[in-house]
Amino acid sequence: MLIEIWADVVCGWAHIGKKRMEKALAAWQGEPVTVVWRPFQRDPMAPAHAEPLERTLSDPIAEDALRACTPPGLSNADNRARVAEEAAAEGLGPQWGAEWRPNTLEAHRLIALAYEQGGAELQDRVVERVLNAHFVEVRDIGDPSVLAGIAEEAGLAAAARFDAPAPRPGAELVRELLLTGKAKGVRTSPTIVANGLALEGAQPPEVIREFLEDASRHTPRRLPAEVERLRHAESLLDQRDPLGALTLLRPLMDEHGDDRGVRLLAARAYFGSAQLNRARAALESLVAESPDDSYARHLLGRTLQRQGRHEEAAVHLAMAAAMTPDYTP
Repeated sequence: MLIEIWADVVCGWAHIGKKRMEKALAAWQGEPVTVVWRPFQRDPMAPAHAEPLERTLSDPIAEDALRACTPPGLSNADNRARVAEEAAAEGLGPQWGAEWRPNTLEAHRLIALAYEQGGAELQDRVVERVLNAHFVEVRDIGDPSVLAGIAEEAGLAAAARFDAPAPRPGAELVRELLLTGKAKGVRTSPTIVANGLALEGAQPPEVIREFLEDASRHTPRRLPAEVERLRHAESLLDQRDPLGALTLLRPLMDEHGDDRGVRLLAARAYFGSAQLNRARAALESLVAESPDDSYARHLLGRTLQRQGRHEEAAVHLAMAAAMTPDYTP
């Protein structure tokens, strides 16, 4: 069974959750499991160069970002006090606690590469090292030199290439994974996903074991990878992230560019991101192939409207409304 842990490495609950997952699995007697760490960013606007966390705590915008790692019902201040107590109870050390606000994209890139290069076991060691660097050693894990040292210890220096210009290996993979997590509905760190079920937060080991038992009995419908990617892109569109949707659609457009569903979803994403010429070209092709597709015709009319081509738009909007009265203005 595949267990995905979607988490940010600057979230204290993720460090605690890792220890609790290890305790849960130590007593696990079910089917073999593989634990994979997936990226989540609670603070995507963190600066490229880390700043002292104390300064962050006085910034209302940054303070709001911390809520992605705060359990419901707790203020950020209460959460910080509670997470420190829980960390001590888990044996993470009396000096546990972060002092930096780093951007975690590069740390996530290293963690993703660790899985690609050496599987779950190597990734677990890298995650542990990154978490310890941030919370125990109080180092800046946004600093490439800190991460390069961890990569060197793990035998990943050549793969991670921290001395190379951007974009570095694994950067696109991390971007896609972040979008996939968003499409799946991951909203907090950590979130455990197994067999289509999700468990939010750093739950006690016995709760994690019960969750895994439920997941092991759950048999979700397995979809082809292309269909799953298409659904994730559609989810991002529903969440008003058309550029994210286009990122996930790009491989499908390259490999299945003739598929009508892919083309229509891409046209919607072009429209949503105001790439109106691309939207119009895609929709004109779809309408020419299927003149009775009222939705494609309606969207083409709206695209032409936004381009100021009102006479052309009126024809398509009227035809769409005649076929589907719900499209009547």
